[in-house]
Order: sequence, then C-alpha cells, then structure tokens
Amino acid sequence: MEISPTLAAAAAPMPPQATASEISSDFETFLRMLTVQMQNQDPLNPVDSSDYAVQLATFSGVEQQVLTNDLLRGIAAQAGTSGLAQMAGWVGMEARAATPAYFDGAPLTLAPQPAQFATSAQIVVRDAQGLEVQRFDIGTQAETISWAGVKANGQPLPNGVYQFETISFEGANALQQDTTAVYGRVTEVRMENGEAMLTLAGGQTIAAGAVTALREPGS
Repeated sequence: MEISPTLAAAAAPMPPQATASEISSDFETFLRMLTVQMQNQDPLNPVDSSDYAVQLATFSGVEQQVLTNDLLRGIAAQAGTSGLAQMAGWVGMEARAATPAYFDGAPLTLAPQPAQFATSAQIVVRDAQGLEVQRFDIGTQAETISWAGVKANGQPLPNGVYQFETISFEGANALQQDTTAVYGRVTEVRMENGEAMLTLAGGQTIAAGAVTALREPGS
C-alpha cells in the first residue's frame, strides 16, 4: 500500500511541543486533503478504501502519541515540583559532597576517606586556579577535620574557592588520590532537566545525588 506524499507529510510525527489545538487544526487539514484526493482520483483506477482507512488510522495514532507525550510531561512536571517541595528543608542545611568549597574566613569541615591499607595520609589544598597552597598530614581514619584556612606561619589564606584532595600512602608509595568531601551550606534547590540541583554558599552547583550527608549548620 502506498500513501500519497502529501498525506504522508500530514501524518508525519509532530514535535513534542505540539498542543491539542495544533492537533485539531492539522486533523482538519488532513481531512480536507483526503477529500481533495478522493475527488481527484482516477475513476478508472480508484484508491482502495482500505488505503484511506490506513491513512486515517496513521494520523489517529500520531494524535494519540502527541497527547500521551503531553500527559507524561505534565506528570513529570508535577513530580519535579513535589520533589522540590520535599527538598525545601535542605536550604540552610550543610551538605557533604566531594566538591570545591567557598572559604569566607570561617573554618570548613572536611571529611577525608583515606585508603583502607594506608599507613599515612595527607590533605592537599588547591586554590581556584588549581595551584597548591597548603599540604598537611592527617590520620588514616575516616574522621572529619576542621580546616581553618591558615598557613603554617599563621597567615590566613584569602577568601575564595578551594579544592581539597586526600592522598593515601603505604610507606613511601602513594596508594590513591581522591577529592575530599567538604560540608557546604545549601542556599538553593532547583530542577534542571529533571534533576534536583543544589547551589552552595559561594556559588558551587552540585547534583543532589552527589550529597553523602546533611547536618545542621555548626554541628
């Protein structure tokens, strides 16, 4: 069975953003084109009635698909709004994630995870340009550390974004190097492409799924 190019174009899948009014308008156009085709067909070689039925069924299927997509988008939007409402309580809390953190002069809480068989470990601090500004030894247990942002000579580091890395050693050999998790205050929760995103104090943005812990400020 062959569908005429004009009718095939009318029945082609529509963009997801098509609305119900657009579908209705296109269907009326489709019917007018179908009528013209019937009026101008070759009387000695008329189009089989089953072909018209197939064309109508094709357009109807596209119509239903577009309406279904609209319904699914509505459900997704409602689910996203519900998720934001549930996460509203995160604003003002401190979230722990392996991400750079903004230092404003107040101590930051680090949560390093040294390797299991490490005999020693260090924290490396880098500035926003990736330059190392500090390095110090830590224990090999997974314990939180308060970083005051002060150099060994007592001079405070300038305010800004810093990244922390945990390097685990076995003897003199480095076992692994990981981005250290830091606690940062959540200032905003929003949806981006169906995913909940958090904005931290200082402007860092992370996915909600990257958060490994929440706590009250100052805990």
